[in-house]
Amino acid sequence: MSHVFPRHTKVSLPTAQRGEGCYLYDSNGKQYFDGSGGAAVSCLGHGNQEIIEAVQKQLSDLAFAHTGFFTSEPAEALADILIGHAPGDLDRVYFVSGGSEATEAALKLARQYHVENGEPQRRHIIARKQSYHGNTLGVLAAGGNEWRRAQFSPLLINASHIAPCYEYAEKRDDESSHDYGQRVAQELEEEILRLGPDTVMAFIAEPVVGATLGAVPPVEGYFRRIREICDQYGVLLILDEVMCGMGRTGYLYACEAEGIVPDILCIAKGLGAGYQPVGAMICTSRLYRTIEQGSGYFQHGHTYIGHPVACAAGLAVVNAIIGKGLIDDVRIRGERLRSSLTDALGQHPNVGDIRGRGLFMGVELVADRADKSPFDASRRVAARLKNAAFERGLICYPMPGTRDGKSGDHVLLAPPFITSDLQVDEIVGKLTLAVNDVCG
Repeated sequence: MSHVFPRHTKVSLPTAQRGEGCYLYDSNGKQYFDGSGGAAVSCLGHGNQEIIEAVQKQLSDLAFAHTGFFTSEPAEALADILIGHAPGDLDRVYFVSGGSEATEAALKLARQYHVENGEPQRRHIIARKQSYHGNTLGVLAAGGNEWRRAQFSPLLINASHIAPCYEYAEKRDDESSHDYGQRVAQELEEEILRLGPDTVMAFIAEPVVGATLGAVPPVEGYFRRIREICDQYGVLLILDEVMCGMGRTGYLYACEAEGIVPDILCIAKGLGAGYQPVGAMICTSRLYRTIEQGSGYFQHGHTYIGHPVACAAGLAVVNAIIGKGLIDDVRIRGERLRSSLTDALGQHPNVGDIRGRGLFMGVELVADRADKSPFDASRRVAARLKNAAFERGLICYPMPGTRDGKSGDHVLLAPPFITSDLQVDEIVGKLTLAVNDVCG
């Protein structure tokens, strides 16, 4: 009998025994292609000896030093390389242990910045419906997925939610993609005015929406308009790149594709590639100077922030992504994955949309392709698809509630950056069979 408290108490899981390249193996020897990188985590695959050796070396030198007393060489080096490749005025890195911690720190920094900048009345957070920013209470409140929020709603702070940029389901037939993007971006200004222009502290969004919408990219010009609105009203722009950052979309930072720079940017998942739990909040020099020249103290922290071993792993991961030219590989393999998915599933009667960027792709499943209507939630399409793919040796990331937190189904693919052309074919082949199992 296990004493582990699992994610789901009514599911019996196999035991993962080892990992090699793009594959995981259970204790019975069954092989699984890691087609979602866990949850867009394992960007370098499994068993990478360079990363393992970097972790081992750091453990032998220094396992832990509390950041209340020391900095460390790997933290300094990782911050240098992240800022060296960051766009615009992003200048300071606050290391944490994962994505929820990164976004939580971002909200706290936004609030403290306004307090120390002489605008303590700024307290409102605006986010988007069907967004997901983490599971701590602060960022769960910011997230716009109703299913994840529902039972905890009495504990959550108030946050406003505007429409996502979800072209497939929400663009009108009589408007262009650009006009649609401008229309939904304008909801941000309307909400700022409704709340009071001097009371909004931040707007938080994922450049490419991950878990809750399934790799939905913005339309051209959407985020440029968002940036303009934030600047006009003194609202901080927080971009959550926990899932879509660190090369996943074909850019080291996903916001580079939009030609904008946020005030605060959050990364995790691919930063540690699964070899250590590590994330980061990155802010501009303007925000940092305000704290530095004010109280001098960011009133936030966790025991394991800036952990030397985690930072050593992150440094080795980022060096590999950049040094081995893997971002170019992501773009090339991403196009092949998109093309292969389109060839195999593009005309399937229950596939409504194939979307994404780089090796971050989503397939939305529908009851009727013609009118885009979703399956009834009672059919549990996402759960059944996950099981069907897993039985065939493919790990993917299906999720229900795509449209509104209740109805709609999609599957997210985020394979390792080292995926080969033949392995792209393996992903698509196994996924196609699983879709036919469930929807055929």
